[in-house]
Amino acid sequence: MLDNAIKAQLKAYLEKLQQPIELVASLDGSDKSTEMRELLNDIGALSPLVTVRDDGNDARKPSFSVGQPGETPRIRFAGIPMGHEFTSLVLALLQTGGHPPKVDAALIELIKAIPGTFRFETFISLSCHNCPDVVQALNLMAVLNPGVESVMIDGALFQDEVNTRQIMAVPMVFLNGEIFGQGRMTIEEVVAKLDTGMAARDAEKLDAREAFDVLIVGGGPAGAAAAIYAARKGIRTGVVAERFGGQVMDTMAIENFISVQRTEGPKLAAALEQHVKEYEVDIMNLQRAEALLPAGDDGLNQIRLANGAILKAKTVVIATGAKWREMNVPGEQEYRGKGVAYCPHCDGPLFKGKRVAVIGGGNSGVEAAIDLAGIVAHVTLIEFDTQLRADAVLQKKLRSLSNVTIIVSALSSEVTGDGSKVNGLVYKDRVSNEMHRIDLEGIFVQIGLLPNTDWLKGTIELSPRGEIEIDARCQTSMPGVFAAGDATTVPYKQIIIAMGEGSKASLSAFDHLIRTSAPK
Repeated sequence: MLDNAIKAQLKAYLEKLQQPIELVASLDGSDKSTEMRELLNDIGALSPLVTVRDDGNDARKPSFSVGQPGETPRIRFAGIPMGHEFTSLVLALLQTGGHPPKVDAALIELIKAIPGTFRFETFISLSCHNCPDVVQALNLMAVLNPGVESVMIDGALFQDEVNTRQIMAVPMVFLNGEIFGQGRMTIEEVVAKLDTGMAARDAEKLDAREAFDVLIVGGGPAGAAAAIYAARKGIRTGVVAERFGGQVMDTMAIENFISVQRTEGPKLAAALEQHVKEYEVDIMNLQRAEALLPAGDDGLNQIRLANGAILKAKTVVIATGAKWREMNVPGEQEYRGKGVAYCPHCDGPLFKGKRVAVIGGGNSGVEAAIDLAGIVAHVTLIEFDTQLRADAVLQKKLRSLSNVTIIVSALSSEVTGDGSKVNGLVYKDRVSNEMHRIDLEGIFVQIGLLPNTDWLKGTIELSPRGEIEIDARCQTSMPGVFAAGDATTVPYKQIIIAMGEGSKASLSAFDHLIRTSAPK
């Protein structure tokens, strides 16, 4: 099951085990059960501290548990955790075996102290790059707290359960049988949902922060670059971010980041965060900026957060990035997560053998259609313009696929459904003005990005497209407030450009500090 190179790496990891662990499989006569048995036997052969049994009686087959001998296991994998989930398996083995997690000590104590019984079920797809964060967070909580159980369920393998529960987006998390959350969640976010007093405590701590020399709002490539450049100047630097990594976390293949031939968004985001942490930067993650306030009597700029806390700074760099653009048609919000999706890599496997549409004929849309064509029964690509806008090489590949239909000059007008899930899409032919309806089970929206600037309306100048107006030095219309990246008017929304703009904004903020603090 595992090749020799992976076995060698895993053997080295398993040498870190501090106590015995036991893998107990629940199998049937399927090919997947045979694969699972091979995987577990490979793992068991790599360490004397790992034992393997195949006499489990879990209702989901194939599945296996990870636990300590003599104890009721609290971590289970219903499916074969390869692909993006292989790291989840490795961490489950290590943490169950006593290897300390790389998590803040205060958070560990908080998790241990949560009272109650929590049985989490996380439906994933092995191609989903957001799913492992959720699985790993819940598995770690199960290791730390005896009241927590965590099971990962491969939706492609347990299709009947997916259909019964009407799961059409991953990761989808159930807690004690009820929907707990959908989409990427960090361990801090999960804990915050369970511990309702956490937000108030966070607000109190944030309010007590001293004023920053530079406060960066946003943790994507622009924000990370700004933080590093500011910290290297030796000034007090803070980063407040709703999600460190930003839009990069939702990006898979990155092949145009100069000097790095190929990487993936989550890997790049992790590297950005690690680089920032090399410096004395106060990172305030999972905090959403709600308002930019006018400077007070002390001359300090102020950022009000969603939890009510107010952060003060001599200068501010806004790098809040962008989010997926929506169609803004009837039915889209009603069926979001019920057939309307925005990540083909994550949710594509849930539509195996079904009919789907992709909205958008740019690179993202055409790449999505190509990927989905290998999974689903049929893909209909809908493009508003008179022709596709994707690179020629992508268009050639798309047109070579037999299960793809391309419709141009089409205005998506309505998402239809039966009340619980999508069943079609209505579009207008822009040439004939006729309305048409396509029977579908899924719709993947790939029509670009919108800047995350709604919270800034009425405070600084925004373009008609909602982008922050900046000059050549990244200065906004408010003195001492700079901006960078996809949230601004800078052309070409690219990772490498955002990094350069973040660096420039930070240097401009530092120059502003020098000039405004100089003796008169």
